[in-house]
Amino acid sequence: MQYQFDFTFLAETWPRLLHGAWLTIQLATVSILLGFVIGAVCAVARSSGTPAVRRLVGIYVEAIRNTPMLIQIFLVYFGLSSMGLKISAELSAALALTINIGAYCTEIIRAGINSVSRSQIEAAECLGLSRLQVYWHVVLLPAIERVYPALSSQFVLLMLASSVTSQISAEELTAAANLLQSETFRSFEVYIVIAVIYIALSFMFRAVFWCIGQLVFVRRRRLGTAI
Repeated sequence: MQYQFDFTFLAETWPRLLHGAWLTIQLATVSILLGFVIGAVCAVARSSGTPAVRRLVGIYVEAIRNTPMLIQIFLVYFGLSSMGLKISAELSAALALTINIGAYCTEIIRAGINSVSRSQIEAAECLGLSRLQVYWHVVLLPAIERVYPALSSQFVLLMLASSVTSQISAEELTAAANLLQSETFRSFEVYIVIAVIYIALSFMFRAVFWCIGQLVFVRRRRLGTAI
């Protein structure tokens, strides 16, 4: 049996795939930015907060890390609808992805915070720095610099995992591919194209994170290890 490849459908359908790729980029970017903020706050809270706060953050992190992302998306999308809060599939997807990446960022950044020597903190306190200055300059920034490669990899994985939001009809890249293959009946060709696009997006995100690392982390720029 010989299979004849046919990619002629791309001539008319590429704008739909481009729109889906753009929505994927938007979902990933919004989720990464908000999730990073959540992760940084929760990491600080879990490292030096009160026992009750540390316990609450721990419950959040373990609940997210031990359940499938698809279930989390369903809980947000259908759960909010059940409570009478009607929001779009795209907004539900962004919210679920943000909650998910926030938990992973919490643990990654917390690992960086724990790697900061206690003597450095004590030295900063002896110099008269405020608690906020100590956490920002001595703890948080060096911690993020140390775990930046892990954060970058996690962010790329989130972009790829955003494909599961097609299950709630978010019109991202995978959803566009599913609709396209149902119309053209060229499943093999459609998903080959989608795989190539995801690979291109992964390299694009890695390049962006490399540039951010070069701009933000001077020491890594000198060492040539921004990601």
